[in-house]
Amino acid sequence: MAYEAAGHLARSSGDAPGATLASSQGATLLRLAETLAELSRILVSEAASGPRPVRQTSSPGPHTDPGFTYVHGLPEIGAAIQSVVDGARKEILTAQPDGPRPSAVLDKALDGVREQIDAGVFMRTLYQHSTRFDEPTKEYVRAVAGYGGQVRTLAEFFDRLIVVDQRTAFIPASADRTVVVVVTEPAVVRFLTDMFERAWDRAEPYPFLPVRAADAATEVVPDMREAICKLLIEGRSDREIARRLGLSLRTLQSHIARLKDAYSAQHRLQLGYLMARAEISENPVETSQPL
Repeated sequence: MAYEAAGHLARSSGDAPGATLASSQGATLLRLAETLAELSRILVSEAASGPRPVRQTSSPGPHTDPGFTYVHGLPEIGAAIQSVVDGARKEILTAQPDGPRPSAVLDKALDGVREQIDAGVFMRTLYQHSTRFDEPTKEYVRAVAGYGGQVRTLAEFFDRLIVVDQRTAFIPASADRTVVVVVTEPAVVRFLTDMFERAWDRAEPYPFLPVRAADAATEVVPDMREAICKLLIEGRSDREIARRLGLSLRTLQSHIARLKDAYSAQHRLQLGYLMARAEISENPVETSQPL
């Protein structure tokens, strides 16, 4: 999974029991994501002005080591990630948004994943719900689970992230992901690890049975629709929503058409108004029609 990440970090409910807790966790995660977004904006600004010189000191202490190293260029990024991953001893955490992966990339990653797990490294990966409908990804996850890795899925609200042994983290530092930041500052690595753990707690285990898309849809489509509603209310474009949820534009527009029917909306603007008035973020429409 981290081997897959090395090739991809640089590329482009109601009154049911537990609902209140899930809502609280979701709000907490969103606040964490917003905080991280602010950190990312700062890092992007600094990356644009060039690498920061590292101040040398004979006695390490607070504020003497910036804890951030910028890596520019896709080959350099892949090599940097691979180097740290190869040195993992305990745990590798990866968050991989943007939907399904190319089958060739997944096939190439399997050998490295197996070697790491055989060496005693615990591996966990977060995907988006849309990967549950992709056959190559399902085959890959089935193989990884057989080795001992764990995979879960979420609807939205996370960016690419790798954390190795809770000591080193990689996050994008540019919109096109041709610059990453290698984070070794302990406080920030702890923050990123905690953000991953909170997302992991909210995520759903990747299912293998039932494998039919119609059956998987009943588990994840309501979450996906809720995420679509939130992004529509924020005024996001269809292309941006599709990208953030890892969906094709055509699939997203199918979801929006069903939401229009559910809200008796004549057009997209009216849909956004009706959803906001109904406080859709707190009371999502319960619908589980398959993609």
